[in-house]
Amino acid sequence: MYGKAFAPEYRGALGALSVNSSLEEVREAALGQLRRAEESGDPLEAAHAQLAVAESSRRLGLVEEAERAWRAGYRAARAAGHQGAMAWAVWSGGTLARQRGALALARRLLTLAAELAARGDDVVARGYALAGLAETGRIQGDYAAVAELHEQLLAEARRRGEARHTVWALEGIAQIHRNTGAYDKALALFEEAAEIARTADDARGHAWALRGIADVVSLHGRSEEALALLTEAEGICRRMSLAGALAYNRKMRGNVLYRAARYEEARTAYEAALEEFRAMAEPRGTALATLGLVKSRARLGRAPEETAADLDALAGTLRGRGLHHTREMVERARAELLEPVAAGAGAGR
Repeated sequence: MYGKAFAPEYRGALGALSVNSSLEEVREAALGQLRRAEESGDPLEAAHAQLAVAESSRRLGLVEEAERAWRAGYRAARAAGHQGAMAWAVWSGGTLARQRGALALARRLLTLAAELAARGDDVVARGYALAGLAETGRIQGDYAAVAELHEQLLAEARRRGEARHTVWALEGIAQIHRNTGAYDKALALFEEAAEIARTADDARGHAWALRGIADVVSLHGRSEEALALLTEAEGICRRMSLAGALAYNRKMRGNVLYRAARYEEARTAYEAALEEFRAMAEPRGTALATLGLVKSRARLGRAPEETAADLDALAGTLRGRGLHHTREMVERARAELLEPVAAGAGAGR
């Protein structure tokens, strides 16, 4: 059985905040607590407050503020001599680095966070750091390297009855199955994650699970069902001010519409998602939304040579970033959109 979801990144005097608190509410409370901690000269409480500032800012897309906050939180935790708090600060920094596309830095920081958590005997911080490493490998497409770690983290979360981390691990494993073509397995895991998140009152996890379900059911041609699920997830994201999740939700809406050959609507969705990803300096989301936009424009009649140039430019921006799966998607789009044109031109000669 799973207990109610909680947010371990809200610590100390902020520990009463709900996992479902809006991010503006979290940020405001954290800034107030930071002022009080600094006035009282309590470096540990300052570290806890800076962590909440960093995480709420990151999820709101305020990446520069998040960067300053996690670094200040680490300094405060070090001054307090608290390795667990140091681990949480570095975990936040590693998560932000992944969001900003600095994947090598993300791995270094998350590895350090796991080491600090182990020395500080903070089991939850260590689990979150290892989860961050697993997610970094997964978004790169290194599934073989991280599948076992995902399963290990799932088993640990189930054993502790920790709903939020169980949901995260289920969604990660489901995404691996989805990306490798095992759609039925993916759907079952996303549905299990959605049910656990719902009963544990983990709104954020529920929104991500609904997005995953929508993705898979749309692959089976059930586009209206998928769009309804995305609308439900969007409502959750808006209530909690989840800027990143909202942008990915909108990008998925573009995917669903594209699969349904509703290319004009898909283009509009991708354009909106692209604007949101750029505003938060999120390179992976920016690349995925750009790819969807290129494909939609091609289906709406963009000249093949212009589509080829768009894909070349996108491949160039991805070079060296380590986003192997995204680069593969670009090459599949090239085959989908341009090879039939080339074959037709050859047949006409």
